[in-house]
Amino acid sequence: MAAPSPSPESAGPPPQGTTARRRRRRWPWITFVVLLVLVLGVAGYGTWLYLWAGQQLRTTSALASYPGRPGVSKGSDWLLIGSDSRSGLSAEERRRLHVGGDAGRNTDTLMIVHYGDNGPYLVSVPRDSYVAIPGHGKNKINAAYALGGAKLLTRTVEQATGLRLDHYAEVDFPGFVDVVDSLGGVRICVPKGGLRDSHSGADFDAGCQRMNGVQALAYVRARYTDPQGDLGRVKRQRQLVSAVAHEAFSASVVLNPWELVPFLRSTFDAVTVDDDTDVRALLGLARQMRDLSDGKGATTTVPVSAEPQVSGVGDVVVWKEPDARALFRALREDRPIPDSDTK
Repeated sequence: MAAPSPSPESAGPPPQGTTARRRRRRWPWITFVVLLVLVLGVAGYGTWLYLWAGQQLRTTSALASYPGRPGVSKGSDWLLIGSDSRSGLSAEERRRLHVGGDAGRNTDTLMIVHYGDNGPYLVSVPRDSYVAIPGHGKNKINAAYALGGAKLLTRTVEQATGLRLDHYAEVDFPGFVDVVDSLGGVRICVPKGGLRDSHSGADFDAGCQRMNGVQALAYVRARYTDPQGDLGRVKRQRQLVSAVAHEAFSASVVLNPWELVPFLRSTFDAVTVDDDTDVRALLGLARQMRDLSDGKGATTTVPVSAEPQVSGVGDVVVWKEPDARALFRALREDRPIPDSDTK
């Protein structure tokens, strides 16, 4: 007669490790589901941001064909400008930003960004550079914007440098302040001796410190007390661009929607680009700026030979032609640029 089957109570414990193995076999499926939800959530969030940014992008007609325009260069070339237009600013805002009441519009900052097989390179163009402005004789390069807006400015830069610009981006004073403030400020290291300029509102001791938007604007606009004048200012402008890029790509911003969304909103409110520039191109520029902030590529200023005074124009910056031509030739051909002033 067959022995009766043991009851569950008398069957004894299962072999050691059986229950643990069963539980462990369930976890891969749970982990997979959680990861899938996270991936889909991030992808959906990223898609929403991309579509939203495309709707927010402001454009202007900045690049145009004309007889004698330089041929297409290798790599990509952007013209980045900071407009010092006071248009739309109240008296209180002008006082707070230390920008005065000048009703004209000029460019306070001009930079060329190049990237391709070499780079990225950030080249500052002194705003007082004495160049030919099509249809207006010779003048400071920033006067081109006042005389004919973005189209005349880009044409002036192209003819002075021999570069064919692919993209254009512009930020005004209030937009700049909002972008910096959306990041909670940026960390800037002020050189020995500090920086004070009553015209711009700069009042900084030497050393590393966190600056809000108004302070950062004052820092980069100071030039009257700087022995290097406009050339010292362009170095601070590049310093600030690097600081903003470093902050914007930090984990505390990129991985935090409550930090990222305000930054993106203020950026797209502040920036105006040419008609052919889309969100994808802007993101490409942002990646290059991040690389620059991480120490890749190089930054420099167009070589200068003299800073004379021209009757009817004022103090100007004259380029050192052989060296300037070599710099722009390297950019056109996407080759390493001559010695920069950063490394």
